[in-house]
Amino acid sequence: MQNKKKEHTEVKSKLHPKNKHKNRYDFKALITSCPELEQYVKINKFNDESIDFFNPEAVKTLNKALLKHFYKIEKWNIPKDYLCPPIPGRADYIHHMAELLATTKDGPIPTGNQIKCLDIGVGANCIYPIIGNREYNWTFIGTDIDPIAIQAAKHTVESNEALNGKIELRLQKNKKNILYGAILEDEIVDLTVCNPPFHASAEEALSGTLRKLSSLRKEKVKDVTLNFGGQSNELWTKGGERKFVRDMIRQSTQFSKSCFWFSTIVSKTTNLNSAYEALKKANAKEVKTIEMGQGTKTSRIVAWTFLDKRQQKQWIKTRWE
Repeated sequence: MQNKKKEHTEVKSKLHPKNKHKNRYDFKALITSCPELEQYVKINKFNDESIDFFNPEAVKTLNKALLKHFYKIEKWNIPKDYLCPPIPGRADYIHHMAELLATTKDGPIPTGNQIKCLDIGVGANCIYPIIGNREYNWTFIGTDIDPIAIQAAKHTVESNEALNGKIELRLQKNKKNILYGAILEDEIVDLTVCNPPFHASAEEALSGTLRKLSSLRKEKVKDVTLNFGGQSNELWTKGGERKFVRDMIRQSTQFSKSCFWFSTIVSKTTNLNSAYEALKKANAKEVKTIEMGQGTKTSRIVAWTFLDKRQQKQWIKTRWE
């Protein structure tokens, strides 16, 4: 007996209005842009076209198709077992930060290569710089502690003419540093983005992956070979997300005049109070919490600045106008 087609809303209402992925995937259009996706698209039990999200190659090829179709990125790849992020969620972060810049300016979104962003933990996928550049023509610095990730990201930038000269990749040689060595002396950046590793240990990361896969499959999953990918430094760090965010806030005080808006994802609600305490201790002038949602998952961006209103106006006049 054939399953009844599941009723869907056409728009993913939790995503930012400017997000190109707020509608359901149009697999026919995606296959036209990226024919290799066709082999992975099947009719699921709800009579919808979809892919097997437990198949890493299928997920990676979907990302290739999305980047090619929406952002004109012809060549993109990541090494085996590296994190393959969901592009709609990454795009949401960029659009929310663009909206924050516009609100700060009390005008249209600042665009163009004079806007410089720092992606802390750019990863092999280089997704935030790609989307930020293609949507708003911002320039990016991407840092990572993994030399393989940096090389993979560089290969993507060098393989796509549209990205040449727009994204600079830097290896962070000291694993304890988040901003030190990322922002150079006398360098100015307008904002930072960061998706920190949120687990505190390899065991916690493994347990989280199993819960995620079990939730998707609607049954208990014990086999971690069906992972979405991710190196240890992408998934966990000593002290977890809580310590990483606090360390980032502490280090940001040394760059209070070098960056307008610092920001990071805080995925766990239980870590928010810790972040707010650190920001109060750091004497941040302004703190914003921006809710984001995709599917059943909810997270938020915490953004802060050390610039007072007079300094903000001067920054905007000097760099954004």
